[in-house]
Amino acid sequence: MNLETVARQTLYRQTRARGGDVSGLADRALLTRIWRFAARHHRRLGGFVAISVVGALLAVATPLLAGRVVDVIVKGGAPSTVVVIAAVIAAVALAEAGVGLVTRWLSSTIGEGLILDLRSAVFDHVQRMPIAFFTRTRTGALVSRLGNDVIGAQRAFSDTLSGVVGNLVTLTLTLVVMIGISWQITALALLLMPLFLVPARRIGSTMAKLSRESAIYNATMTTQMTERFSAPGATLVKLFGNPVAESAEFTARASRVRDIGVKTAMLQATFMNSLTLMSALALALVYGLGGVLAIGGQLQAGAIVSLALLLTRLYAPLTALANARVEISSALVSFERVFEVLDLVPLIRERDDAVPVPDGPVAVEFDDVRFGYPSADKVSLASLEEVAVLDERGGDEVLHGVSFTAQPGQMVALVGPSGAGKSTIASLLARLYDVDSGTVRLAGTDVRDVSFASLRDTVGVVTQDGHLFHESIRANLLLAAPEATDDQLWDALRRARLADVVADMPDGLDTVVGERGYRLSGGQRQRLTIARLLLGRSRVVVLDEATAALDSESEVAVQSALDEALAGRTSIVIAHRLSTVRAADLILVVEDGRIVERGTHDGLLARRGRYASLYETQFGDRKAVA
Repeated sequence: MNLETVARQTLYRQTRARGGDVSGLADRALLTRIWRFAARHHRRLGGFVAISVVGALLAVATPLLAGRVVDVIVKGGAPSTVVVIAAVIAAVALAEAGVGLVTRWLSSTIGEGLILDLRSAVFDHVQRMPIAFFTRTRTGALVSRLGNDVIGAQRAFSDTLSGVVGNLVTLTLTLVVMIGISWQITALALLLMPLFLVPARRIGSTMAKLSRESAIYNATMTTQMTERFSAPGATLVKLFGNPVAESAEFTARASRVRDIGVKTAMLQATFMNSLTLMSALALALVYGLGGVLAIGGQLQAGAIVSLALLLTRLYAPLTALANARVEISSALVSFERVFEVLDLVPLIRERDDAVPVPDGPVAVEFDDVRFGYPSADKVSLASLEEVAVLDERGGDEVLHGVSFTAQPGQMVALVGPSGAGKSTIASLLARLYDVDSGTVRLAGTDVRDVSFASLRDTVGVVTQDGHLFHESIRANLLLAAPEATDDQLWDALRRARLADVVADMPDGLDTVVGERGYRLSGGQRQRLTIARLLLGRSRVVVLDEATAALDSESEVAVQSALDEALAGRTSIVIAHRLSTVRAADLILVVEDGRIVERGTHDGLLARRGRYASLYETQFGDRKAVA
């Protein structure tokens, strides 16, 4: 992407955020990008244009044949001639029907192909966004971009494209034929054309604004449903929320969408009725003026019939094209919203010359690492956060010169108060964020130089919530090793102390765990994530408060599984419960983004410093620090 394009897109987004006019800023760039997507289907687009030309020729042929029938009748021609012409008209009608089906098939194929391209592009792009993006973005807003907005964009091709191309060809051919029959009547009929174009332009602008507003409200409704219909969200509403207020808020948004829908429908109906009226007036003009010319012998009766029928073929395309501008304006809004997501540049990107983590045991090294979380304007969109302007604050340093080394096979524990920076350190190791300065290394290689695939294979993480997808146990395990056999899955479950539990389930490995694994107990959910870790065979393990939310009995089972997971691996363990890190080779006490103490459990207790104070607070054992 060149600097001019980036500048144009930035100006475009800023102007939109201020509520300004964007029509002169990005239309050309937007249409160019739309064409890039559509051009992937260039063969079908070429076939579509060709078949549309054939359809337009057939559409013009019928009025001319009808006029010929009238002339034969008026002149007292042979009945057989009328029959032959009628048969040709019937054949043309059949051909039109066939061409219409082919045209529709091509346009829908192109449109559905565009949906696939856009959805795949957005889904792939969003997956490459940093975690900071997801911590700020409303899930429902993203879902809306992949649903409503992509479908709205698709309509421009599956519905509007077929009309625009076909109607342009039909309009051109019809005008040529009408001028050939009577340029005077054609010129008078065209005097009414401005009555089509002026309202189309105004209504198109209004429809675009309504479409944008409707998209925003639909996104907020999707967000509300996504959050409230999840198991934790529904629990929160039942425990602390107000269902009546929730329903009222949802109804208010849905009511606004209804009002927009009614206003949109009435605008379209008024517009179409006005165009129909103009078409009727033009038809009256043809019959009136044409009749006078026919009586004066300047025009044949059949020519009047042909002109009348051609006029319907003229104003029908004009009506459709005028309405297409309204539809295209709405579709462009959808394209804008889709491309807005695609324009977000991921802060964390894989280098072209990325390398794998070297084979063998892995040492973890933090060398004078400094880091501050990025501001919203660097990772998000105002429309995805439901705010007018993104918060530009951020970037304040939260880690200040952190340095330590975990040798291969060692366990390094990070302890300290909440908010000290322990989880941030773990996030940098897994490269969920990039450091501002300093270096994080795996086996001597900067993680920024490591390929994403190798990093995922090397570093395994177990978090406090033990997140699972709403799928089967098998599917959740296979995330770590897609090619794993059932025997390997059962082995991982056995080592995680969960095999007996899964074996007692009615569907075994095919048991669906529910959203976020809520059909399992906390201990079972956590042991399943450990089984997934074991299956992945990561050489570095990060445990982020893996037992913090468990009861004592579950903690014992999980801790046993963790002992299996950590054996022979380099591990970074974050824990509030100091009893779980006594055996660590190195304990780091983190406060305010700095390592204030380091050593073994016994050595730190003997030092009677910050670690000893934390230990005394938890256990009240003054003799232990004496």
